This record gives sequence, structure tokens and C-alpha cells, in this order.
Amino acid sequence: MPSHRLDPIDRKILSELQADGRMTNVELAKRVGISAPPCLRRVRVLEEQGYIQGYHADVDARALGFEVQVFVNVGLVSQAESDLSAFEQRCRAWPLVRECHMLNGEVDFILKCVAPDLSTFQSFLTGELLTAPNVASVKTSLVIRGAKDEPGVPFDVLEERLSRMA
Repeated sequence: MPSHRLDPIDRKILSELQADGRMTNVELAKRVGISAPPCLRRVRVLEEQGYIQGYHADVDARALGFEVQVFVNVGLVSQAESDLSAFEQRCRAWPLVRECHMLNGEVDFILKCVAPDLSTFQSFLTGELLTAPNVASVKTSLVIRGAKDEPGVPFDVLEERLSRMA
């Protein structure tokens, strides 16, 4: 868990890298208003502290042939910690499951799945998910279209909140 307090420059570094993780350290330093060596040191600390968890390309799933996106609500028979952990581990092993979130309320988990076609998703649903130990209920919602898919956090909201607290 992060233990180091972020200052405005750290937050600006995170905001800039969230928007464009491929920029050079020199460009990043210029954008945040410091020289390159301390900028690189700050980035390394942010990585070590877990604020930066990785760098990824934002790929177009549909362009790669993944035409189907489905949100799946899963209810389990047992919510004992060992059963919850076992289900999470199973989700990490299923390639079609791209996100897995434990919820409170009527549903135990929501999964975001992608598949090249409906028959591939159906095979996963009937052959893997519905037959998994401890699964009591499954409800699927096929995505018709997406209106927004914004990764990360809204740094402008954070900065506004922090300025009100100061």
C-alpha cells in the first residue's frame, strides 16, 4: 500500500502519465515543471509505492475481433472468505474475464467479459462459469454499445477537493 504523501508535483506526474504513459521523462519533466533527474526519481518512487501499477496499450477489442462484451452478475452459494478467494482465483485464470469485482448487496461479483462471438461466450458460460464450484446464480447483460470507457481517476476532481481542504 502507498505510504508516501503525494504533493502537487506527484499528482501532476500521475495525471500526465495516466493521459500518456509513453511520453519521455524529459517531456514529463517539462510538463510538470521540474528537471528530468528529479522527475525520474519521483516516477520510480511512485512505482515502488504502488501508485503506478503498470503501463499498458489501450487496444481496440473490436478491431482485434472481440465483438462481444458482456457484464455478468454472479451470486455464490457461500460467501466464506475461502470461497470468495477461490472464485476470484478462478476468474483470474479465465481469459475471457477481463475484470472481476466483488460487490455488496444482492450480487457477489460482477465480471466484464469479452469474446470474439456469442458462441465462444456461450461455451465459456455453460462450460466454465455455470459449472464452477459455489456458483449459485448467473445473470448476463450483453453490451450493445459503450458510451464511456475512461481508465484511471479524475485528477481534476481530486485537485478541487484538495483545494477546498486547504
